[in-house]
Amino acid sequence: MAKHSAPSAESSRKDRGKAREGKGAARKDRTKAGATRKRDEAVAVKEKKRGLFARMWLFLTQVVAEMRKVTYPTRSETWTYFVVVVVFVTAIMAFTGLLDFGFGKLSALIFG
Repeated sequence: MAKHSAPSAESSRKDRGKAREGKGAARKDRTKAGATRKRDEAVAVKEKKRGLFARMWLFLTQVVAEMRKVTYPTRSETWTYFVVVVVFVTAIMAFTGLLDFGFGKLSALIFG
């Protein structure tokens, strides 16, 4: 196994110079062109900003479009949901009431 030695400072400088003249230079130019293109697109997007009333109208039309997609529950589903909520709330109230009663009795025994 032969160990690779680190390139000398002089040879690496030569290689960098070749990269600038060869493919590396083209790559840098493409990067700069891409960055310029992105900046131009960003400026174009800013120029297309709509007025206040146009934005409000767009918002309202989008709200109406989304509301048309909503599926509302039927009468029987609503009744079922109502019963489930009432039963759950009643159960939580009973549990909390029992805890309150138990802690009240416990504190009466301790503090007399």
